[in-house]
Parts: sequence; structure tokens; C-alpha cells
Amino acid sequence: MAVGPVLWLHLLLLFSLWGSSTPAFLLRRLGEHIQRFQETSGLGLSLGSGGVALPKEGWLEQPLDPFNASDRRSFLQRYWVNDQYWTSQDGPVFLHLGGEGSLGPGSVMRGHPATLAPVWGALVIGLEHRYYGLSIPAEGLDMARLHFLSSRHALADVVSARLALSRLFNVSSFSPWICFGGSYAGSLAAWARLKFPHLIFASVASSAPVRAILDFSEYNDVVSRSLMNTEIGGSRECRAAASAAFAEVERRLRAGGAVHATLRAELGACGSLGRAADQAELLGALQALVGGAVQYDGQAGAPLSVRQLCRLLLGERGNGSSPAPYRGLRRAVQVVTRSLGQKCLSFSRAETVAQLKVTEPQVSCVGDRQWLYQTCTEFGYYVTCEVPGCPFSQLPALPSQLELCEQVFGLSPSSIAQAVAQTNSYYGGQTPGATQVLFVNGDTDPWHVLSVTQPLGPSESALLIPNASHCLDMAPERPSDSPSLRLARQNIFQQLQTWLGLAKKSQVRGGA
Repeated sequence: MAVGPVLWLHLLLLFSLWGSSTPAFLLRRLGEHIQRFQETSGLGLSLGSGGVALPKEGWLEQPLDPFNASDRRSFLQRYWVNDQYWTSQDGPVFLHLGGEGSLGPGSVMRGHPATLAPVWGALVIGLEHRYYGLSIPAEGLDMARLHFLSSRHALADVVSARLALSRLFNVSSFSPWICFGGSYAGSLAAWARLKFPHLIFASVASSAPVRAILDFSEYNDVVSRSLMNTEIGGSRECRAAASAAFAEVERRLRAGGAVHATLRAELGACGSLGRAADQAELLGALQALVGGAVQYDGQAGAPLSVRQLCRLLLGERGNGSSPAPYRGLRRAVQVVTRSLGQKCLSFSRAETVAQLKVTEPQVSCVGDRQWLYQTCTEFGYYVTCEVPGCPFSQLPALPSQLELCEQVFGLSPSSIAQAVAQTNSYYGGQTPGATQVLFVNGDTDPWHVLSVTQPLGPSESALLIPNASHCLDMAPERPSDSPSLRLARQNIFQQLQTWLGLAKKSQVRGGA
């Protein structure tokens, strides 16, 4: 059954109220909130009534196991099409890949590649990732089905979708297909060109963490530096205030008793804080809140920027009974939870595990169970703060994060470490060796340290945008965009121009 954009938005709003509290999941919630805001802010819910063509929604029947021809099971994968700029059947196709969340109609209407499509008369297609959004097998998300969730399966979907959609829209065999993606989907865009260069002509990979890593302590290194960056509203005092706020939270956690009850109410913790695991959940959620302000700094729809967070942490030093940094952190919690529509910032560890074990598709639409599975079986990406100089709490420590994989999926820490090593071996880590790929990153984004930030060769290009946050180049243009961001978008345009010039020459040679 096709689900229209209004119902799609309703589902996302509904499921954003449900959620667990580990750092990765709060960051996912922030990312989806911002994406949803940006995709719908210029579209509205009355798409099509004001002269703007509605993107077309479609479904592809995809093999559940593309690596086993004898397995006849399948699932339905959703895609979106914007053909209003497509001028000829041999024009380029811009394929926007979805990542670890729903992909809506705005994916082919706002931001690039949609803004680049009119120049070249491109057909724009958005492909939702298997097992996310509404592209979930009807049977659910038990371990037997999750076995078919991986980046390799997603890339196989890209191949079959490219072939099926070429037939469906009568795309010329000479048309160049160019992949776009941000974050994990940015990695997929780069890997699609790496593994299938005969099908994908080029890729733009934004904020793509191509290096898998078990202990991602570097994330908080970037957060710490960014809180001191005066160009985005940070300062040394702000970083010190953040550290003081976390120290105050930990002091209150040690106090126990009535202090715990007050802390729960002030910081939005659901459930008791008596257990060490529940305290780690809260501290992890607070870290993600601060990290999210850095990761999505300055983006439309982001609840907090670095400048706003620092103002809160360094707020008026009045006669309040609480230290100013702690009061500022409390206000930051209120801003974020209200913006996300969440009742609580953190939940008990037991509740988090119970939620992650739910396998029904309608409950798991938000994608936390699926993304945890991919981190456990491919990527790691566990953000920690155990190195000297990290300004936040040392909790949650890496072992407790790895334990979540065991509690939910029965996967051992050694198997996770092995999976991370295999991922880097298969894709090449930060030296993937893919040609005609442009890696785009912002140096405020903590994920840029896992991406490619320097050119690796004449056809392996990279842009590092000063003071830009996660996937900011993909966001719709705004008058407030910095000169460096505008320049980066011009560079992306010029790179596409070069690639499509090469493609045109190939078409001429092929038709000769």
C-alpha cells in the first residue's frame, strides 16, 4: 500500500515520541528532526496545489537475499521521483541514497541534488534504504530477517534499483547515474562507485564516515575543540562550563537519595537513577545533547547551535541555588526534548533494551533497532569520553555500549571488533580507491575525522568546509550561508560540470 506524504509525516511525528536514550539514538533523532524540518519547510503539506509538482512515490520489489538466487523472498523498497526537470531520456540521473532513517518526498525536491537538476535536465530519484522508513519486510525485524541488513545488501539494492528504474522510466543506456548521499548514505554513495563503476558514473559523498571504528573517542575531541571555536560562538569559558556542568551532574548522582529525584525531574530522566547503568544512560544522553549542538551547528531546524548552548551554559550568574553551567544544561535539555517532542531525555537501561528487542515493523519504524544492529555487525562508531582531556563524563564506557549488542542481539564484543576490521578491509577505510568521487566535509562535524578530507588523487577529490557542520552542504540554501559554504557548493557544481562533460564525450563516442 502506498503511503502519501501527509501520512508519512504523521508516522514520523508519531514515532519520534518513542525512543531510547543511548547517544547514537538521540543523535539519530536530532538528525531526523532536522531532515524532516528541512524537507517540509519549503514544501508544506499542500504539495501540488500551488503549481509545484508532487514527487512520485513508487515501490520496487527487491530480493530479500540478493546474493542467493534460489531464495525467492522479497520486500518492497520505496523510492521517490522528481521528473520535472528531466528533458531527455539520455539526460543524467541523480540518485539520492537514503541512510538509517525514512526518506521522504523532500529528498528529491529540496537541497542538492534537486537544486542541481535544472541545470543539466536531470531525473532525480530518492531510494530509501532497506529496513528503514517504510521499506521494512512485512514479517518484521527478528534476527532471521536482520541477517539481510547490511551496507552490502543496500549496495545490491542500488544495483537492482538502477536497472529496474532505467527500464521503468526508459532511461538511455548512455545516461550517467550520479549518486548523492550524506552521513552513512554518503559512505554508500562512495562505495557504490567503488564497487560498481560500470553502473555508477560518479558520486558526491557528504560527511561520509568511510572508516569504521570501535572506540570513536575522536568524536568528543572535535566537540571539545568546537566548543572553544569563537567563529561559531564557542570559547574556552564555554568548554570549561560544559565540563563543570557534567561534573555537577556526576556529583549529584553520587549523592543519591532525594538528590536523585530532583535530578531526574530537572534533567528529564525517566525511571530511577539508582543503578549505575541508568546513570550511564543519562550521562550518555547529555553527551549526545552537547555533541548534537556541535554536529548540527547552525542548521535550520536544529534545536541548539553552539552559540545558543554556550549562552545557556555561561548564563547569568545570579543567586540561584545551582551553579550556572548546570542550570544552563537543564535549560538545554528542556529546549531539545521540547523540540523533539520527547517526554524524557533518557530512559532506564532495561527499558532501552526492551524497546530495542521489539521486532514489529510498525513500532520499529524509527530505526533504532536496525541501526544498532548495523553498528554491532559492521561499523562500531561508539562514542566514548575515556581519554584524558575529554570534558564530559567517562560514562557510558565502551564495555557498556558493547554490552548492548550482546543484550539485544547476542553478539559478543570480539565479534563486533572483528566486524569493524572486516568492513575496513572490504571498503578500504579512508583510502577506498574509488575514482570520480567527491568527498565533502565540514571541520565542525565530529564525523569528518572518519571521512576523506584531503584529495587522494586526481579523480578522488575532497572539500573541507571551514566551520561547517554535518551534511551542511546538502541543506537547502539560505541567505545566512557563509562564504565558505557558498564556495563549496560552487566547487560541487564545477565538479559535476567536469564529470558530466566527460559523460557527454563518452556518449558521443558510444554513439559514433
